[in-house]
Amino acid sequence: MSVVVLFEQAGGPEVLQFRDIAVPAPGPGEVRIQVKAIGLNRAESMWRSDAYVEPVRFPARLGYESAGIVEAVGAHVSHVRVGDRVSTVPAFSLNDYGMYGELVLAPAHAVVAIPEGLTFEEATAIWNPYITPFGAFAERQRLQPGEVVLVSAASSSVGLGAIEMVNMLGGVPIALTRTSGKRDALLAAGARHVIATAEQDLVAEVMRLTQGKGADFAFEAVGGAQFPTLLAAMAHGGTVFVYGALAEGVTPLPLLDVIPREPVIRGYNLFGTTTDPVRQAAAVRFISEGLASGALKPRIAKSFAFADIVEAHRYLEKNEHIGRVVVTV
Repeated sequence: MSVVVLFEQAGGPEVLQFRDIAVPAPGPGEVRIQVKAIGLNRAESMWRSDAYVEPVRFPARLGYESAGIVEAVGAHVSHVRVGDRVSTVPAFSLNDYGMYGELVLAPAHAVVAIPEGLTFEEATAIWNPYITPFGAFAERQRLQPGEVVLVSAASSSVGLGAIEMVNMLGGVPIALTRTSGKRDALLAAGARHVIATAEQDLVAEVMRLTQGKGADFAFEAVGGAQFPTLLAAMAHGGTVFVYGALAEGVTPLPLLDVIPREPVIRGYNLFGTTTDPVRQAAAVRFISEGLASGALKPRIAKSFAFADIVEAHRYLEKNEHIGRVVVTV
C-alpha cells in the first residue's frame, strides 16, 4: 500500500486528500518509484482548480515532478534499473499519472537519471524550470548574445530558470516582478536589471535600458490587464513566448498597436520538447551540462513534509517565494 494525494472535486488546497492505495506492478513501459521528494508547480494548482489546459477526470491525481529510487521496472524498460536515483520530467497528462505519493507509477519516457551531485530535493527543481526556457531560447528560436529578454513572474522557479538560461546563452535578462521587495534576490539570481511593475513605468524603464529599442523577447507567464503594456515594451517584431496564464480575467490584445509594431505572440509549452525522445534527450543533456558547469543552480524556496501538502499548496499560491517549493516524502 502507498499513501497518495488525490482530489474528488475542483477547488482550493483544502480539496486535496490522502488515500491509501495499492500501487500495481509497473506495466510495459512503466517504472515504479519510491518517492523521496516532490517539486510543486503552479500548473498543479491550476489543475486542482480545473483551470488548466485539459479538463480534469475525477477522482484525480496530480504532480509532474518527483525524485526517488527505482523500485521496479516494467517490460521494455532498459534505460533505468532497480536502485537507480531518478526524477520525472513533465511529459504526460495528469489524467494518466500523478507523482504526489509515497510510491508511484511513472511512464518510462518521463523517467531520467538524476544528474550527478544533486540531492533528491534539487532534482525536483530542474526539469520544468529549465526545459521550459530551453525549449524557447535554445531550441525553438536560438537566443543571440546581447538580446534582451523580459522575464515575467521572475521569482518563480521557471522565472529563475529563465534568468539563468538567458545568461547561459549570452542574453540580457530583465526580471519583472510586482514590487521591489524581491529586487535584491533577483539581482543575486542573475537578473541584469529588475523592474517592479506595480511601482515603475514598465515601458519607460525598458526603453531606458535598451536605448529606446525595446526588448527582443518576453517570456510571459501572467497575461491579464498588463499584457498590452508588455507588448508596448517590445522592439519592433519582437517575440513574446506566452507559457502561462497566472492573471485572472481577460487578456486584452490592442490590435491598433499590434499592427504597426508587428510582434510575434507565440503560445508555448514544454510538452513538445519533453514528449519527443530526441528533443527531450537534447534538453536533458544541455541542462545537465549547465548544472555541471555551475551556470544553472536549482533553487529551493521552502520545503514541506508530505503530511503538510495542503499547506504547501497554500504557500505556493501566495506567490511570495523565490524558487521551487518542495515536499519531502
